[in-house]
Amino acid sequence: MKASMRARRMERSHRRMNKQSKLNLVSLMDIFTILVFFLMVNSGDVEVLQPDKTIKLPESTADVKPDTGLLLKVNGSELILQGQSVANVESVFASTDEVIGELSKALKRQASLEPELTEQQQERGRAITIMGDQEIPYALLKRVMATCAEADYRDIALAVSKLPVADPSSESDQELKQAMLSETDQTVRG
Repeated sequence: MKASMRARRMERSHRRMNKQSKLNLVSLMDIFTILVFFLMVNSGDVEVLQPDKTIKLPESTADVKPDTGLLLKVNGSELILQGQSVANVESVFASTDEVIGELSKALKRQASLEPELTEQQQERGRAITIMGDQEIPYALLKRVMATCAEADYRDIALAVSKLPVADPSSESDQELKQAMLSETDQTVRG
């Protein structure tokens, strides 16, 4: 008996549906390969300093990342160089010297452990990052920086927390721009 066209079409359809389908993995592997390379290339861009619970960093919108080198933490009670307490803040304020003696000795000891200075380091000085609490007095920060410079650590970077970049079209920014323009207008006229 001859099968109708509909019956033959249904039979072909059932044969196709009952076949085991094959999964094409080539395109999936291409996508994962690209993803792996993307993650490898972009993983090295982030520079994170270990947070210290006793220090609340000031905030900034700076994009330049400091060189990782010597780390000096300054909080309300002590100066910590590479994880070791160097000086007490009270004793620093009790001293009348501009240079902090204990910190200067520790920095010179650290410099003696490092290799010879390169030509660029001789011009700029050795690199140091100061992670200071935003509430420390400016006089203390000034003395710390003077001590670093005296010990030939003149390439000083200050650690900050990065602020999110504001949308220039936001309302508060527009008000600020308008206020600045009106101040400029008044100074030109006056």
